Amino acid sequence: MTNNRLFIYSVFLLALPLIIAWYEISVLGAFTLIVLMLLCRWAITLSGLLKPERVPKLQLDTISASHFVEKVRWCMDSLGLKYEERPTAGIMGLFFIGRTVPQLRIRTGFTRSTISNSSDILRYLWGRYGASEPEKAAFLAPTKEHLALEEKIDIYGKNLQLWGYYHILTDKKLALQMWGANCPSLPAWQRKLVVPLFPVLKTLLMKAFQINDKTYKKEGAAITEFLSEMEHRLSEDSVSILSNDNIDFVDIAFSAISGIWLLPDAYGGGKAEGVRISHEDLPTAMKEEIDGWKKSYPKCVAFIDRVYAQRNK
Repeated sequence: MTNNRLFIYSVFLLALPLIIAWYEISVLGAFTLIVLMLLCRWAITLSGLLKPERVPKLQLDTISASHFVEKVRWCMDSLGLKYEERPTAGIMGLFFIGRTVPQLRIRTGFTRSTISNSSDILRYLWGRYGASEPEKAAFLAPTKEHLALEEKIDIYGKNLQLWGYYHILTDKKLALQMWGANCPSLPAWQRKLVVPLFPVLKTLLMKAFQINDKTYKKEGAAITEFLSEMEHRLSEDSVSILSNDNIDFVDIAFSAISGIWLLPDAYGGGKAEGVRISHEDLPTAMKEEIDGWKKSYPKCVAFIDRVYAQRNK
């Protein structure tokens, strides 16, 4: 497979200076090795054209527990798309190769493109399917009002990330569960590696997100401010925040992002069971905050439950 060949090539390329030094290869020998490496790279390119790698037309790289992944996954499921989901212990990808999820990989002929960021992926889905399947894709129509609210929801999602990590990182067992240490759909090497790497990953997360008491309080205040705004927007029986009679991508986004704390049964559409954490197993302080939100924002909770009721229909 092309990717495997490129990986082997990259490893050998990195080792080339060591090989030359170890065996005291002459300048002419080194030049010959460089030419051979260039020929190998060309051969890999040709192999990709003559015998393309068998990859799905649509592949979604995910962390099963991610609320931003759930936002994209839900919209793709609503479109009825056939795609392959590739779950990863994404926390390692973030710190070791700088890769975030969700990432949508699209194969068109010999070319494979990658789109990151949940909102950008939804814009691609609208552009790709809005004309060819207008009825199915209508819920993705990006009006100015919808985009403005989606941006607020995405900020709320980032607030929830820090809030969640502040609580979860105090419990190694729960953090490893969320990262997929017990998730059978993850590659075995990732499940095993994430355990000894926990202290390193925890430290990197706390530094990268600046997780401390001060930022936790700041993010918590932002979360409650946004939930208060949504509580005022919603009525007792709202079907949609902005679209009156039909659920749209903003409703899905708000429900998916909130799913990380409300923990509805339909979260993940059956694809997050390996990382699911029950409300009862959460840290006491986290449970108390969630219970307080449920009590303070009943219209938000009822709305999210109604939207999730449509999740797998």
